[in-house]
Amino acid sequence: MRDLGKLLSYSRPYSPHLAVSVVLMAYVGLAQGMLALLIKPIFDRVLQPEAAAQKVLLLNLPALGRSIYLDDLVPGFLGDSWQMVAFAILVVFLSKGLCDYAGNYLVNYVGFSAITDLRQRVFDKVLRQSARFFEQNNTSAMMSAIMLDLEKIQVATSHILADLLRQGFTAMALLFVILQYDWRLSLVSLTVLPFVLIPTVRIGKRIRRSTRRAQDAAAGVNQILQETLSGYQVVKSFTMEDTESDRFRAAAQTLKKSNLRYVAQQALASPIIEIFGAITIVALLGYARLRILENTMSAGEFTSFVIALLMLYEPVKRLTGIHNIFQQALGASQKVFEYLAAPEEIQDAPDATMLPAFQQSIRFEGLRFAYGSAPGQEVLRGLDFEVKAGEVVALVGPSGAGKTTLVNLVPRFHDPTQGRILIDGHDIRSLSLKSLRSQIAMVAQDTVLFDDTVLHNIRYGRPVATREEVEEAARNAFADEFIRGFPNGYDTLVGERGAKLSGGQRQRLSIARALLKDPPILILDEATSHLDTQSEMLVQQALGNLMQNRTVIVIAHRLATVRRADRILVLEAGRILEQGTHEELLARGGLYRKLYDMQFQDIEPVTQP
Repeated sequence: MRDLGKLLSYSRPYSPHLAVSVVLMAYVGLAQGMLALLIKPIFDRVLQPEAAAQKVLLLNLPALGRSIYLDDLVPGFLGDSWQMVAFAILVVFLSKGLCDYAGNYLVNYVGFSAITDLRQRVFDKVLRQSARFFEQNNTSAMMSAIMLDLEKIQVATSHILADLLRQGFTAMALLFVILQYDWRLSLVSLTVLPFVLIPTVRIGKRIRRSTRRAQDAAAGVNQILQETLSGYQVVKSFTMEDTESDRFRAAAQTLKKSNLRYVAQQALASPIIEIFGAITIVALLGYARLRILENTMSAGEFTSFVIALLMLYEPVKRLTGIHNIFQQALGASQKVFEYLAAPEEIQDAPDATMLPAFQQSIRFEGLRFAYGSAPGQEVLRGLDFEVKAGEVVALVGPSGAGKTTLVNLVPRFHDPTQGRILIDGHDIRSLSLKSLRSQIAMVAQDTVLFDDTVLHNIRYGRPVATREEVEEAARNAFADEFIRGFPNGYDTLVGERGAKLSGGQRQRLSIARALLKDPPILILDEATSHLDTQSEMLVQQALGNLMQNRTVIVIAHRLATVRRADRILVLEAGRILEQGTHEELLARGGLYRKLYDMQFQDIEPVTQP
């Protein structure tokens, strides 16, 4: 019930719509009960012409000391019983249909709106999570939860909620009808309900577990699909099509089994109701036969009672199905609520302040960091250094030295395990994330472009920029020429992750995006790796324009790109092993000299100092 309450809480903003729909669905249930009541006058009056002139009794309410006649509800000028019954049937059906339509639309409006709000909240929550969250959670699983899991919940809170109201009110109206005929007979008829409801509740719990397994299996299928399609070149180059097909088939079979298990469990409720319903009807026929022979019940009353009872079993059957579908939605909601409950590791402090325009330095003090998956293995171990405003500092070292981890701490993708980072004397954890990141731009080796136009990709970091400013940034990034060579120029779609562009073109668009943002602090993480010589030369020229009058922290395996750095820090195993200029480090003959010799021993001779 707590989980169901969480789901339904998202409908509170739409309470007026829900309230109106409840009233309309209540009338639908009342109309269904009225149709059952009209069976009696059809048999006792309309089909017996000698009794047609008598008043048509609908309800006898001794507890209230009165009876309700059809003549009281339908104007007398309509004539005999046949005309009144026919008119009543038309009015009830027409009004029921209109109210059902309006009520169904309003409930679906509430359901779709509530789930849209919930999906937006989950997306925003995930978007605000730290890098550690994305490292620990599978992307396909998150996509499955936000789309497929919420799709299950959406069915429950729109179509099924409408049916719940409709069938619930119908069951109450029909229950009232059968009770007013013969309450003893009604209680005997309803004794089968516990035999129906108890198994249904137990089945519902199994359905919730089956649904969760099915959703996890669907996430597994999505993961294989995403990996295979995005890595199609690797799959084809290694001729692994058959292997990937077998892997997908196995995952799809697991999903099929999970879905069939759910279907089998859900379908159990229907035969249970049918069996007990048949037993009840046979018993009722025997009892009613005696009552009719004793003239204590008319054929019309018994027919009306039996039809109302049969009509009652339909909403009961539907309600058991609705219960199972809600259990399915609750099973699907588990992962969604896990994401909503996940703490945001990186967020603004309660008293966070805005970072003034950067002017002095970035200071790293006693910096230590370990990833959550391996808390005992520190990636950074007590780093202390300073990057002054306008300075270009390069980070070099073997793979795994901690270079990328270090630069990711500056915009607070992670927070250090120990120590702190100061920008102009402000601990970055005391600053608002927006003000901190607005003064930092990153250009990485894996350029991320969106499946949009060139214009919007460059403008991504500064949406209010004019087209002229975008074109100026592209010219400074040496991208304007190849952009104008496209059939649609700046309005050309770049494809998923920039698939329609070469590596050098993607990198220059990334540089243009950083130029347009115009931040005072720039982080370059292997920005020229994986490029051919010509592309690297153009990107280096673009980077030269980007680095002007900025504070730059650059990571590069190609040491030729860091020669002009004001200072080079050599990292190994999370510690600063050496630091100095290119010439100073070569002369020192340490790790930097070793790395340099490994890269250039076949390219140029190294003169001993």
